[in-house]
Formats: sequence, structure tokens, C-alpha cells
Amino acid sequence: MKVSYFPGCTLKNKAIDLDIYARRSAEALGVTLEEIENWQCCGGVFTTSRDEVATKLSSVRALKAAKEKEQPLVTVCSACHNVIKQTNHAMQTDQEFADKVNRYMAEEPYAGETQVYHYLEMLRDLVGFDKIKEKVVNPLKGKQIAPYYGCLLLRPNSVMQMDDPENPQIMEDFIRAIGATPVTYSMRNECCGGYIALESPELAKKKSNAVTENAANNGAEMIVTACPLCRYNLVKNGSEIPVMYFTELLAEALGVKEDTNEQ
Repeated sequence: MKVSYFPGCTLKNKAIDLDIYARRSAEALGVTLEEIENWQCCGGVFTTSRDEVATKLSSVRALKAAKEKEQPLVTVCSACHNVIKQTNHAMQTDQEFADKVNRYMAEEPYAGETQVYHYLEMLRDLVGFDKIKEKVVNPLKGKQIAPYYGCLLLRPNSVMQMDDPENPQIMEDFIRAIGATPVTYSMRNECCGGYIALESPELAKKKSNAVTENAANNGAEMIVTACPLCRYNLVKNGSEIPVMYFTELLAEALGVKEDTNEQ
């Protein structure tokens, strides 16, 4: 199976090892991630102003590239996924916005035809967690792992439509698939404070510590997240337990986690 792949900026510099783990794991599961040529930053956040078009164009170009290859578009970073998914939804449902975008691009019109998946959705919907269980060679037995969803992976639910935004299970099912035990805790869907880190580092630290302390107090040995920015913020603010990215744990379970320093 081949899919179009949007790695995003963070996984191409500060978190390049997480991109490598994603590619190796996909290949082990029979999926080839075909990186989109000449992709650009997704824009960072989805600006809600209806007349703001320029920051959406890179996302639309990525979506069009996947459409031309007749492939779904897979993202790994939850922030990139949120931006691209919301942009795609706007192209489907907001005719005024879509008309502005297509006039900007002066190319064949795009109307939101591409199917967008987060890598976790790809694992669940295109690969299947049962197949992942079969492919695991290094099950993480005995590990008590707390899934951290954060605020961008599931919201707004009317657009993201990944899971129940109040009681999600996709990351818990992923943790079970690699042989570990998920830990349920009340802060798993709360913001880590990453977007206010520059404006109010003290508040960001308070919010981040609330997440990690809540996970640890419920018996977690580590936290797994699907957002590299959340991972950075939780670690930076002094998490008392390790914070891992889900592609790293997947690579370890599949036996493809090798030294990435030479990559």
C-alpha cells in the first residue's frame, strides 16, 4: 500500500528521529510513505478568519498532490494534521473560501477530494491493530503507558472525526496492540500549554506539570503522545516520567528501532 506523506517541519529538524521511526514502522507493516515533493510548512495553526487564504495554500497544495496520485494523505504531527484536515474541510464546505483559494492558485480547482489520515488512523483504519499485534516482535509487556491526546488531535470533533473527543480509545488500542497496558487519567485530553509558552512560560509549565503529575499519580511509567510539540513541552517542563512519541514505541515493538544518529 502506498500513501502520500506530509512529515511537517518539526519532524524534519528537531524531531527527525521520529520521522525515521514512522517510515521504518510503516514499511514493516506493508505501507510505503511517499513524501510529497516540494511540500511547505502547513501554516502552524488554522486561522479562523474566513478571508485569510495565504497561510492555507501550502496545505491545499499538499492535498492536491495526494489527489493527483489518487492516494490518501497521511500526517504524523497532530498540529499539521489539524491544520490540513480543517483546511480540507473548508474546501469542501465553504464555497467562498474555496473560490478564493482556487483563484490564488490559478490551477485546476481543488474541492476537498483527498482523504486525510493521521498516522494513528492509518494504523487503525488501513492497517488494523490486529495486524500490528501479529507483526510485533518485541511486545512492551508490563509497561504502564499513559496516552496523551492533547488539544489538537481530536478537536473540533465535527471536523477531525477521529474518535470520541471526551472518551477516545485510539491511543489506548494502539498501546494494547504493541503489548503494553494503557493508563486512564483525567488530564489526557487537556492542553499542555505549548501555545502559550512564549507569552506565559509559568502558566505553560503549570499546565504541563498538571498533565504529567496526573499520569504518574495514576500509575503510569511513561507518557506517549502523537504531537512532537506536546512532547517537547512536557519534557522541557520537567516531566517526572519519560515522554515518548508513538512512532518510537511502534518502531521498538516492531523491532525496527535502530540508531538514528547517522541518518
